[in-house]
Amino acid sequence: MMKIIKSIFLILFCASVSQAQSPNDELRNIDSTKPFILTYKKIDSVRLDLTFRYPPKFKKNKKYPVVIFFFGGGWNGGTTEQFKPQAEYFASRGMITVLADYRVKSRHKTTPYEASADAKSAIRFLRQHASELNIDREKIVASGGSAGGHLAAVTGVCPTLDEPDEDLNISSKANALVLFNPVFDNGPEGFCHERMGERWREISPAHNISKDAPPTIVFLGREDHLIPASVAENYKAKMDEAGCRCDLFLYDDAGHGFFNNYKYDGKFYVETVRETDRFLKSLGYVKGKPKI
Repeated sequence: MMKIIKSIFLILFCASVSQAQSPNDELRNIDSTKPFILTYKKIDSVRLDLTFRYPPKFKKNKKYPVVIFFFGGGWNGGTTEQFKPQAEYFASRGMITVLADYRVKSRHKTTPYEASADAKSAIRFLRQHASELNIDREKIVASGGSAGGHLAAVTGVCPTLDEPDEDLNISSKANALVLFNPVFDNGPEGFCHERMGERWREISPAHNISKDAPPTIVFLGREDHLIPASVAENYKAKMDEAGCRCDLFLYDDAGHGFFNNYKYDGKFYVETVRETDRFLKSLGYVKGKPKI
């Protein structure tokens, strides 16, 4: 009798472990007609989520390009709500859109290095589960503003900073970048150099440009008090030298975070979204004319 009980217990235990370890548990029963949330990473008690939006006329037998947005906040704070308008717009243009949470100093006592690892984990999650999520794994766009722009750029050009216990055979590299007043340069004369420590070169996008850098579009205000226009111009020059595409748009009378003004007159929000649409169309990620 005891042997039977032990056998039943062993079967139930193994089944529960298998279920807990299954990467597809959260991907079942997805309702693509409304936003849904998936956990892409767990660190101790911390769960990091992705909020998905699918195109209105989503088809289960089709693969879609995806754009993932990383919020700004100096790696100190911020929320996924920042890029909700852009996510809604590009879902209407036939893309899967994703708002990514990641670790920040105010909530998790972390550094930009943990945030960068999270961004890479998020890209890897999308590519790893591309089949279940109807994602074209060769059309993953990373986007973000300020520190979030930095994280997006990291996924495109910085070759290290991955979590060592993940499957590194699955690439964490974005196929294209859409960057809003991004932190490009973390060198001695760059932004928050002191926070990066001795490893600063690893995490500074401007110091990791190679011929394999993905096509990139950059938006920056000429009155930005944190990111001088010269930083973006130097980044573009390095991309040009490497033979890589980098479209740069500089806006007069625009400061840091200017692209978020959809709550006001909407001028810069509309202009940056429209140029992003054109950029993505040129890559074959969307079709037709912009809807904005």
